[in-house]
Amino acid sequence: MQNKLKILIIGAGGGREHALGWKIAQSGRAGELFFARGNAGTAQIGTNLDIKETDTSALSNFAKEEKIDITLVASDDALAAGVVDEFRQAGLKIWGPTKIASKLEWSKAFAKDFMQRHDLPTAKFRVFNNFEKANEYLKEQPLPIVVKADGLALGKGVVICHSVEEAYGALENIMVKKIFADSGNTVVIEEFLVGPEISIHALSDGKNYDIFPPSQDHKRIGENDMGPNTAGMGTIAPLPFVDEEIMKKIDKDIIAPTLEAMRKEGTPFEGILYPSLMLTKDGPKIIEFNARFGDPEAQTYMRLLDTDLLDIIEACVDKKLNKTKIKWKNSFACNIALASGGYPGNYIKGKIISGIEEVKLQKDIIIFHANTKVEGEKLVTSGGRVLGISSVGDTLVEALAKAYKAIEKISFEGMQYRKDIGKSALDLEKTNYPN
Repeated sequence: MQNKLKILIIGAGGGREHALGWKIAQSGRAGELFFARGNAGTAQIGTNLDIKETDTSALSNFAKEEKIDITLVASDDALAAGVVDEFRQAGLKIWGPTKIASKLEWSKAFAKDFMQRHDLPTAKFRVFNNFEKANEYLKEQPLPIVVKADGLALGKGVVICHSVEEAYGALENIMVKKIFADSGNTVVIEEFLVGPEISIHALSDGKNYDIFPPSQDHKRIGENDMGPNTAGMGTIAPLPFVDEEIMKKIDKDIIAPTLEAMRKEGTPFEGILYPSLMLTKDGPKIIEFNARFGDPEAQTYMRLLDTDLLDIIEACVDKKLNKTKIKWKNSFACNIALASGGYPGNYIKGKIISGIEEVKLQKDIIIFHANTKVEGEKLVTSGGRVLGISSVGDTLVEALAKAYKAIEKISFEGMQYRKDIGKSALDLEKTNYPN
């Protein structure tokens, strides 16, 4: 009989971490699960720790004391803090890229320079650390234009500007008012790309890699992609308008050369490389790199994955990914975020959530908790994105219909969600994209 493994998942305690834990808990080799940090959902399948994901020393000490067998890093902040480096120095087994490898995510200026240096397809850009010079440059550029905070900003540091005034305001908020703190010391200003945006996830062990089915996040708070960016309001996978030919081009022009360039620069990438791509008329172009699972992309992938996630993670850590066959269910999945009123701006926490127990009984529905906690005997909201309602179906239409039907049963004061998740993908499929 195999020994059960003790597993630690490091992240911000959102839906992504709940989904990864949910999938790992299904492994026959999974023992105790620990989450740093967790939520009311992760508490149902493991133990939540009161350790911040960026406190690398405390996390390393816990892993040593508790004799954790393997740790997964799901958080960009934790990667940027160097948690993988700290664990490796302590001789602990951990999955995720090093601090320098994850710089592809935590510094957009670094990433853009990397793309330019290795001739990877991306938007034209300029980098500035001086507000006045950035503002002068903006005045000369065609609209719309994109202004990005260099550092991590909870998925909200990208502003698409349709007027000079809007661009100036974005620049002032980021560089002068410091709404993203030090993440806004430097900005990237780049051309606006036109086309469908998709998410690609590639699992790499530093040498071998495997590309997941394409997915699509819906980042804006409002329907028809209106309003400010959020950390993600809903995801679908796979995409009915992305065929094998497009995926081969993405592999050849983006994934393979990126991973090869990382190896040549002495910073092999181990973990999830997640580029957000725009399918332009000139081919796929990189919007930005991420160095971990997307949220809510992870939730859909965990619903579709037909291979033991623990086996995959261990093969990746042991540099044996080429010997592991990753299988996917022949289905479609979606995950729709239910958010607090006011999100992504100011919102009130502590709203009582009702209807979850009834929804749990519905076929093909899994609820992934994001910002939830238990107060007394009540489940309440504790952040911006509260729950992810995930569903699977033989078609994308079926999966979405099940999820939206389930949402009708759930309520909390101020609850908001997008009612058009997947609509643009289905419209593109009807037009036989890209023809």
